[in-house]
Amino acid sequence: MYYVDFKNPIHVHFIGIGGISMSGLAEILLARKFTVSGSDNNASALTDHLASIGARIFIGQSAANISSDIDLVIYTAAIHEDNPELCKVRRLGIPVLSRAEFLGQLMLNYKDSIAVSGTHGKTTTTSMMSEILLENEMDPTISVGGVLKSIGGNVRVGNSETFITEACEYTNSFLNFYPRIAVILNIEEDHMDFFKDLADIRHSFHEFALRVPEKEGVLIINGEIPRFDSFVEDLDMKIITYGIGEGYDYSAINIKYDEFARGSFDLVKNGEVTAHIGLGVTGRHNVSNALPAIAVGDLLGIPMESIKKGLLNFTGTDRRFEYKGTCSGFTIIDDYAHHPTEITATLKTARRYPHNKTWCIFQPHTYTRTKAFFKEFAQALTIADHVILADIYAARETDTLGMSSELLAEEVNKAGGDAIYLPSFEAIEEYILSNCKDRDLVITMGAGNVVQIGEELLEKC
Repeated sequence: MYYVDFKNPIHVHFIGIGGISMSGLAEILLARKFTVSGSDNNASALTDHLASIGARIFIGQSAANISSDIDLVIYTAAIHEDNPELCKVRRLGIPVLSRAEFLGQLMLNYKDSIAVSGTHGKTTTTSMMSEILLENEMDPTISVGGVLKSIGGNVRVGNSETFITEACEYTNSFLNFYPRIAVILNIEEDHMDFFKDLADIRHSFHEFALRVPEKEGVLIINGEIPRFDSFVEDLDMKIITYGIGEGYDYSAINIKYDEFARGSFDLVKNGEVTAHIGLGVTGRHNVSNALPAIAVGDLLGIPMESIKKGLLNFTGTDRRFEYKGTCSGFTIIDDYAHHPTEITATLKTARRYPHNKTWCIFQPHTYTRTKAFFKEFAQALTIADHVILADIYAARETDTLGMSSELLAEEVNKAGGDAIYLPSFEAIEEYILSNCKDRDLVITMGAGNVVQIGEELLEKC
């Protein structure tokens, strides 16, 4: 494997530079005086920003984008071996690293490297931790999988020994990381186009935990994970547990919600109530997400007042129960939920939000995920008063499984819900404008481009 000397800048080319993680890594290298180029299929705000700070951006991927002065190429898991740029790079013998391999090497440059993993909640929890670090003026380097308002994007380049990032399990990419502090939020079935079953997923998360150094390393883990004892029994690093209820190192009790579903709770540390915490974000799931953020802050010696202020200041990242606006008297919220557990959490949060009826516009993400969780999706969607299914967002896949949103709508109705399928965003927008009433709540939901529906509705109002 090629190893980067971060003290000696070179020319690095990113294939897929417009991705949320890749763009962040590119920006970190630009701040370190590296020469950066990269390609993506489409221009975006992220590619425009990189171009404005010195990166050379190619729209479209072509062998012509690869020049002889490139010293290293970084690519994402979405790039296939027949990619024209990657083919030319291989032919020229230019060193290549995957995004995960490169990110793992970058972590070794920091004394306190923090990696946040889990099937759900990575972006929110990483953002909460980031707000706490910023409130305490620790000047961290941050790479987060969403747009964090306080840093004006998805990356912040600091000058301290602290680096915080998300750690994704897909294709086992997090097994390339070297965190001193690792966080495991939850372990559930997902990415079944890669993993065989839940046992396979648990094995990968266990391998991730083993990457934490035994002496100076710390694992912060949700004690509510099923069969928790069997997961941690052979781990030798310091382990800190958290959970809702009693019996954990950090726990939340006496949970309450305000009129906008924002949570507050008493923090119990080692069996004693030590603080009252108020959150700027909604839902029970975010009470859980706040606990490892508190634990990290405590571990780094941050005063509780700074921890409390950081959490209260965090009002969410883009596409996480994000208020978009009001149209003809109804409210539009957008959410990234694309797994049954996430859908359930979001729709239960919506129950506490001021509204009359809830309309969930759901865009399933990938055919394999829709097939793997077909009945679970249907059951989760019954929580909404009305459901509108958009076509499946294919992402990296083609339809070979016989799945469709029309079938999922039928399954929601069989489970006791009220769902319809509409074949285009335009048809969905017309239906919403004709049927939504004053004080209704419309949630656009999914990991694809469904957010456009809410934005287009607001333009039409």
